Amino acid sequence: MTPNDLLTALRPLLAAECAAEAPAAGIEAADLEQAVWVRLLSDRATTRSRPAVALRIRAAVRAEARVARRRARREVLYDPTAGEPSGGPGSCVEQAVLAAEEGRVLRAAVRRLPGRCPRLLGALLSRSDPTYREIAGELGMSQGSLGPVRSRCLGCLRRMLTAEVAAPGRWGKER
Repeated sequence: MTPNDLLTALRPLLAAECAAEAPAAGIEAADLEQAVWVRLLSDRATTRSRPAVALRIRAAVRAEARVARRRARREVLYDPTAGEPSGGPGSCVEQAVLAAEEGRVLRAAVRRLPGRCPRLLGALLSRSDPTYREIAGELGMSQGSLGPVRSRCLGCLRRMLTAEVAAPGRWGKER
């Protein structure tokens, strides 16, 4: 019996061993089987006895399973549903700092609005998320007038922020 015939005859053993070891290694059985085939076929030592090859198959399966377990402990999987890929270990901190800066800029712009707008928009931006009835009671306004005043204040804020942020001109140049 040739070494190739011997390996072909022992293929069901290899598949069974891989199916048994794969779940504990955290790898698909087919991937483990492929890695074992590469290991077995790259070895120069070929034996002609069936028990010796069966022992080599079992040892190769266990060795590849150990390699897969070690790799799984060290690797960090990429999650495409998490949004943009992380820019490094400090990217969460960077995003938090940028969000805080945007909030600070927005609140500073709200404070520069005229009339009742700073108090009204400050109440709407409050973390306590008050209802219109609570805001109206706090500001001494009727609940029905909150919507129109809010609309005028937001329009004023929009115009103010548009004037502060230079809109790009032709070919991406600022005006």
